[in-house]
Amino acid sequence: MTVLELALRVVIAFITLLTLTRIMGRKELSQMTFFNYVSGITIGAITAVLVMDSSVSIRNGILALVGWTTITILLGFIDIKSKKARDIIEGQPRILIKKGKIMEHELRKVRLDIDALNALLRQKNVFSFSEVDYAIFETDGNLSVMKKEPQQSLTKSDLKRKQIKSNIYPISTEVITDGLVITSNLEKLNLDAQWLEQQLQKADIKSISDVFYAEVQKDGTLYVDIKNDVLH
Repeated sequence: MTVLELALRVVIAFITLLTLTRIMGRKELSQMTFFNYVSGITIGAITAVLVMDSSVSIRNGILALVGWTTITILLGFIDIKSKKARDIIEGQPRILIKKGKIMEHELRKVRLDIDALNALLRQKNVFSFSEVDYAIFETDGNLSVMKKEPQQSLTKSDLKRKQIKSNIYPISTEVITDGLVITSNLEKLNLDAQWLEQQLQKADIKSISDVFYAEVQKDGTLYVDIKNDVLH
């Protein structure tokens, strides 16, 4: 491939890609669904082949770009018109936390573990599962969170007691994950397995193996989520 041919390919690919992306419309990265992401990568790959692979003619490269873009636009139109098609192409939002309970079977469907969910919550300035009423995993990979509302108004004395309790630990700490006790975290909190078992008994939980997730909150209480929560 000569330098002139390479320069020609670059110019043609750039103009073609710019034109097609304008036709497809703009969408912020934060709003991209999995389909948008895959489509964008594919178009980029086709463009790279058009520029660098001399065995692919300019005509065929442009036809490939136009063809893929046409399919993308067509599916986008179908996506707007049909909810069933939208569910197939983009998927559905998933409720990962409902009424304060972690839906572990929903976590498995979206291929998230408890640590990944924790990370997504921290991005929303939520540092304890006990603060969450609902958490919904959107089709673009973002997590929408609705925090719990206070059940009753707090008096000044209530606020004072709450502030004192909240200073026992600096942050909520997980102590059980998928039925397994995290002994190192208990030791950091100066707690032991006996204390943990007593707290579970108070919650009418007979076995640690029944617990999907548990964390010691800042006020020293234990938040527990059992396995096999179901949506109703």
